[in-house]
Amino acid sequence: MAGGRSPAPRRAAFAALVSLLFLACVFLFLSATTITTSAPGSPASRLAVVRRHAEDHAAVLAAYAAHARRLSSDSASQTESFLSTSSRLSAVSSRLTLSTVALLEKEARGHVKRARALAAGAKEAFDTQSKILKLSDTVFAVGQQLLRARREGQLNSRIAAVSTPKSLHCLAMRLMESLLAANASTAAVDEPPPPPELTDPSLYHYAIFSDNILAVSVVVASAARAASEPSRHVFHVVTAPMYLPAFRVWFSRSPPPLGAHVQLLTATDFPFINASSSPVLRQVEDGNRDVALRELDYLRFYLPEMFPALRRVVLLEDDVVVQRDLAELWRLDLGDKANAALYTCFGGFRRYGKYLNLSHPAMQERFEPRACAWSYGVNVFDLLAWRRDQCTEQFHQLMEMNENGTLWDAASVLPAGLMTFYGNTRPLDKSWHVMGLGYNPHIRPEDIRGAAVIHFNGNLKPWLDVAFNQYKQLWTKYVDTDMEFLTLSNFGL
Repeated sequence: MAGGRSPAPRRAAFAALVSLLFLACVFLFLSATTITTSAPGSPASRLAVVRRHAEDHAAVLAAYAAHARRLSSDSASQTESFLSTSSRLSAVSSRLTLSTVALLEKEARGHVKRARALAAGAKEAFDTQSKILKLSDTVFAVGQQLLRARREGQLNSRIAAVSTPKSLHCLAMRLMESLLAANASTAAVDEPPPPPELTDPSLYHYAIFSDNILAVSVVVASAARAASEPSRHVFHVVTAPMYLPAFRVWFSRSPPPLGAHVQLLTATDFPFINASSSPVLRQVEDGNRDVALRELDYLRFYLPEMFPALRRVVLLEDDVVVQRDLAELWRLDLGDKANAALYTCFGGFRRYGKYLNLSHPAMQERFEPRACAWSYGVNVFDLLAWRRDQCTEQFHQLMEMNENGTLWDAASVLPAGLMTFYGNTRPLDKSWHVMGLGYNPHIRPEDIRGAAVIHFNGNLKPWLDVAFNQYKQLWTKYVDTDMEFLTLSNFGL
């Protein structure tokens, strides 16, 4: 328009003004937001922190409560503590708002503190119980596989794959492969006659019944190194026939230290132990699963027949470590008793009534329910008294009475031992045998140091990953780590 002002500058000025106002608004908004969210003392900031802590700890305790339900009814009170604290935290979290944060902050922080204490106190116990639960599940699965294999008549080759940890089975297979390779390149030779030490009653004789090569090697090595006269100690190891070649390879490559002697045997070396003379073998042939799983352990009841020339034998379990010379056990006065063992009863615990079905009339007449039980692990057997009292014959009678499994659990050899040597057992001083390293993490260090033998009885064996770390080195220091088969068998020692 001629002579008028152009609208373009006005539009540009207006646009610039609007842009400045917009930027100012954005700046103020961001400043306010930053102040609100970053100020550590502001109600919103405190609200967010408290809510997050409450929700996190509520979730943690709810998880522990679910785990406690699975583990044991013994955890009922702990479960209730977890659930109640978790519920309170959840309730507080739901009531948290900007208007109530000041009132509820103190209450929420108190519950969070209690939750932390509960979780910290329970963690170690739950970790241990979880290991035991996992191992128990494995043991149950192994039992089911064995039962299935027996029904299908396939036990002789498959039992090794399910009855031992994979690394132990692998070790046995590696050792047998080595033996086969050696036999393929070597001409057959006659075995030398057994050395006279194996039947010399003046020496110190041990019996070990096991198919665990590594565990037996530790028992032998620890006992030999603790002995003042190692060459006078003789170890008779009885194993399953399928493991005998592997044992031979191990002890040929890693002989017992310091001149100690080892004799390797199987049940086939004792032809008198057969189904016609032994109720154990007869029940195995008849398909008694519990006895079949413990067949090797039940052979301990034939010690006098196995070693007719000997007068005294010390029976060691394969999960022990010897820390002191045991020669004194051969000079121990047993009186007229056939057995010496560690008594394990205290208060009302571990008495005969725990192991036997004493409601049966035949049991009521023979055994006192409150008689004190003892434990295997270290047993001193006077074979002369055993023969005199016909203990093997008594054992046969008891096995025949329990053919249907109603008198005691045949999957354990301890009840049979308690009955066979009832009234015929001398108590050992507790310094000879400290138990519990496979289940109790709180054994006093001075008790362990002073023990002649420490026993890893329980589920947490020292050759397993779940073993207690504070005890494991007591066992692993006796393992021959120079054996190349160990690294090939995936042992984490």
